Amino acid sequence: MLVEGRMSRPVISVSPDMPIHDAHNLFKTEQIRRAPVVKNGKLVGIISDQDLIDATPSRATSLSVWEMNYLISKITVKDVMSTEVITIKEDTPIEQAARIMADNKIGGLPVMRDGKVVGMITETDLFKVFLELMGARDNGVRVTALVDDEPGVLKKITDAITDIGGNFISFGQFTGEDVSTKLLTFKVAGAKQEDVKKAIWDIAKEVWDIRECCF
Repeated sequence: MLVEGRMSRPVISVSPDMPIHDAHNLFKTEQIRRAPVVKNGKLVGIISDQDLIDATPSRATSLSVWEMNYLISKITVKDVMSTEVITIKEDTPIEQAARIMADNKIGGLPVMRDGKVVGMITETDLFKVFLELMGARDNGVRVTALVDDEPGVLKKITDAITDIGGNFISFGQFTGEDVSTKLLTFKVAGAKQEDVKKAIWDIAKEVWDIRECCF
């Protein structure tokens, strides 16, 4: 899966000269938390809802409402935006985008094509991907099991489920307790919970959790 298949578009961008009050209203109307800042078709920065909040005077200020409104009206996006922007391309693997966001502690990335912003990939987009990968909207028997990290184990698991008429809705593999193990989380349709448990019991090192799940 590549970024182009999951990015948000069309892009809602702002001008560097937009007053932050207008930017704040745009964020509320469009229900977004960040936007690329574009001037003459070129990406010049990025601004988040937190940038806008930080630019707003504290409630503890001694300024009057009129003074605050006057000062805020003078602040524009270019005064509070971040100018060092990390970007990615449309053909970036989705997991690479997630890694970049996690490593840099940012919630979104502009997606570029030929120097133009063509989309945004955000933490919300990644959450939706995670929901699909884990089959969160599908009913089935959900299993979490610890297995040895060795060739052939996954085949044994999938063959065992197939033999009882089960169909995999989702299948995830995660780091185990140490380098010799893997933690599997998968969901199966078309088989009863007890049958799934019996099918994998002698293959897994431990079955941590098994349940009918769930909307």
